[in-house]
Amino acid sequence: MHYINAFWVGGLICALVQILLDKTKLMPGRVMVLLVCAGSVLSALHLYKPLVDYAHAGASVPLIGFGHLLFQGVKEEIEQAGLLGVFTGGFKASAGGISAALIFGYLASLFFHPQMKK
Repeated sequence: MHYINAFWVGGLICALVQILLDKTKLMPGRVMVLLVCAGSVLSALHLYKPLVDYAHAGASVPLIGFGHLLFQGVKEEIEQAGLLGVFTGGFKASAGGISAALIFGYLASLFFHPQMKK
């Protein structure tokens, strides 16, 4: 059942974002920033954690889940280190994902050589 919940929640998030991209004139970069900020706000309002507990990867993998992760990291680090946690918490919480993205992006660049479209 976990897979089904992850599939439909993740699919719903992606479908809503696709509708947002298609129906507005927002650039993709702005939509990405909007998703990260929305994840942080929903996490601060204690609305996103129950969704992550229900859908697991379906809610934590999309960009909105990255905002949730950043907020949770900052919150935990503030509890441990005080005000300095505002600057370090997000990095500590997301270091694994960011490192993986950089490493796999570099490895992909070694095997694939994109060319400009004409």
